[in-house]
Amino acid sequence: MRNTINQSLLMLCILLIIPLSTSANHLVQQASYSNDISNGWQHVERWKDTNSALYQEDFPPDGRGDQTGQRAIFFGNDATPDSSLLLLYYAPNWDTNSKETPVILIHGANQDADIAWANPNEAGPFGCGQAICPNSGLMQQLSNDNFKVFALSLAHKNGDGYLWAQHIANAIEIVKEKTGAGKVNLVTWSKSAFNARMYIASVNSPWGTDYRDDVDKLIMLGAPNNGIDWSFRHGTTQTYSVYPECGGSINGPTAHDVILCNFAYQGDPAWTYSSSYYPGSAQMLKRWDSIYYLSMFEQDWYSTYYGGWGYQSHALGIDAYMQQSLVDTVRSVTTPANTRVYNLCGNTPNIALIHNEHTGPSDGVVFVASCTDTVGVGSHGGTAVIPVNHLKLGWGSLAVHQIINWLNQL
Repeated sequence: MRNTINQSLLMLCILLIIPLSTSANHLVQQASYSNDISNGWQHVERWKDTNSALYQEDFPPDGRGDQTGQRAIFFGNDATPDSSLLLLYYAPNWDTNSKETPVILIHGANQDADIAWANPNEAGPFGCGQAICPNSGLMQQLSNDNFKVFALSLAHKNGDGYLWAQHIANAIEIVKEKTGAGKVNLVTWSKSAFNARMYIASVNSPWGTDYRDDVDKLIMLGAPNNGIDWSFRHGTTQTYSVYPECGGSINGPTAHDVILCNFAYQGDPAWTYSSSYYPGSAQMLKRWDSIYYLSMFEQDWYSTYYGGWGYQSHALGIDAYMQQSLVDTVRSVTTPANTRVYNLCGNTPNIALIHNEHTGPSDGVVFVASCTDTVGVGSHGGTAVIPVNHLKLGWGSLAVHQIINWLNQL
């Protein structure tokens, strides 16, 4: 029986570990897949960064962060792959389309190259932020518009931003070698936008790759440029949707290390911002309580944000995690003047099935004022605010039109 992909056919197309023909000696191509690729992709490759600093990140034990479907196959039949690995997707006509500068699409947290860019309906109804989701996305639109399109799919869906930034640099290097281009354009979404900005600003670990002047345009969708504090602003609401003891299944960190549910207190720091399951999340934190008041009508609103015991929960408070934040560090480094940065932001908080951010203008997750922030941007190409939510920024018609317009600008 066939569910998502014919594994036997795929395995015939695997190329076992192959040394990379590029100038990079830290990248190794492990496998190549060309038959029966779902969602319209032409080709997929698995690459490994052999730098020993890249490591196996922890996955939630209940499988909520696992790679699924064909991604698990491409990652070597591994649902919890090592973060030294990346998948590079090739769109149709990547080698024959005429527009000179290649485009690399990079998904956000809890996404992948398929659901973000090729088939928003893969997760089923409501998986794309609304009840009915389309079966094609930005990848098909750009490929049809004569762009050479690629996509990066990362091993850990909430991974350390330093690792994501390194793999963004790796994907650029591979695509440049494949196409002969001197630079690429990046279209990034949410978490990956923040991590791509880390790369072009050379905010990295000692082992990381400094910016190599290889990005012409960085287009950021729903980027938390001045940070995010959504998980702390709404009392216990979001925590109940995460804690497995309370029936939660959302793959993201909470503000609480103790929560009351099913007539008992449940305590587990694994579901907080100190968790090893969500290493990249605390790096994007920033306090917004001095700009937008907290909602005082939500359960345990004060203790959730500032720390302590409430009626139903205990939290350390946002300040306990701010030392991990990289927001002010990234904003303090001016991006290179020859790399144009664009901000595409939504202002409609109507994401289905979640508690949307409502204490200030937002796309349901990120405040508009954070997304439109340009502090530290050396060359600002433009900002657009459109009436969509955070999960529609990568495939909605208004968003697609704006992205293509920016990519076509000289």
